[in-house]
Amino acid sequence: MDSLSISRRTLIAMAGAGLLRAQAPRDTTFSTDVKVVSILATVHDKSGKVIADLTTDDFTLTEEDRPQAIRYFSRENNLPLTLGLLIDTSMSQREVLGEEKTASFRFLEKVLREDKDQTFLIHFDFEIELLQDLTSSRSTLEKALNQVGLARENRPQFGRRGAGQRGGGTTLYDSILLAGDEITSRQQGRKALILLTDGVDNGSKVSLEEAVRAAQKADTLVYSILFKGEQGNQRSLIDFGGRGRGRGGGQPSWIPREDGRKVLQRISRETGGGFFEVSKKLPIDIIYARIEEELRNQYSLGYSSDSLEAGGFRRIGVAVKRPNLIVQTRDGYYPNR
Repeated sequence: MDSLSISRRTLIAMAGAGLLRAQAPRDTTFSTDVKVVSILATVHDKSGKVIADLTTDDFTLTEEDRPQAIRYFSRENNLPLTLGLLIDTSMSQREVLGEEKTASFRFLEKVLREDKDQTFLIHFDFEIELLQDLTSSRSTLEKALNQVGLARENRPQFGRRGAGQRGGGTTLYDSILLAGDEITSRQQGRKALILLTDGVDNGSKVSLEEAVRAAQKADTLVYSILFKGEQGNQRSLIDFGGRGRGRGGGQPSWIPREDGRKVLQRISRETGGGFFEVSKKLPIDIIYARIEEELRNQYSLGYSSDSLEAGGFRRIGVAVKRPNLIVQTRDGYYPNR
């Protein structure tokens, strides 16, 4: 476990002192000799109901528009699950943290199998903090969840730009990259992140594209839950006193940021997870129930790529022959170079 651990101080230092790697993260273990590509997929009908009775003959699969033979298939709910919970604790989210924490623990109680699965917990605002390394203990996770959003003012700054501007900036993209590159990429089996945020990033050193790439390379699904506090709609224009706390410090503070909803939809779509938005009709407990159902009713498909060349991102297409069904899976993968 020690080799997999990241200290909270290390994560804060990486994100805060400029030690966070902005380059693309490591490739995952797709060998150039044995090109076995594994894909997790969830299938819904048009009403959103999960379809769990399909067989291998119901699926078709392509890589870069070339048909591929499905060599491995199962309805997968028994593989170990590595689950990361990433919670936005910026000022716009403070009023909803209590509800998020309570619902998150109820969800983990239902999903986490203490003999097989592991969970880690990160909260992020202008800094990133790993509150809990990988653990299978529900009681340990409950203690960590109780610490979400607490003691922000006592965290060390490690020379971060604009230190002293406490409460400003949100490092959503950095937190996704760190979770994928430093934790889930080292795990086997099924891997997923759950983001609780309004989707606005105004403090990361890496881009949205780099964050998505990190999750894709780590074979990690990202489930996004859009949860806005009262200030959530005001964060598209951020003013930090003209100091320009955009990514890399070079973007003027008055430049409009990406729309949070579109950002989260893109992250989930390209990694094969799902996007949800909390509302009166769709409270967070129901959203978590839907995510739980998806995680319990995934299909695992595997094929040997017909390409012998290592290279960049390869697009995957997964479809089903039955009409009016929608496949939810990642867009593609990165083979080893």
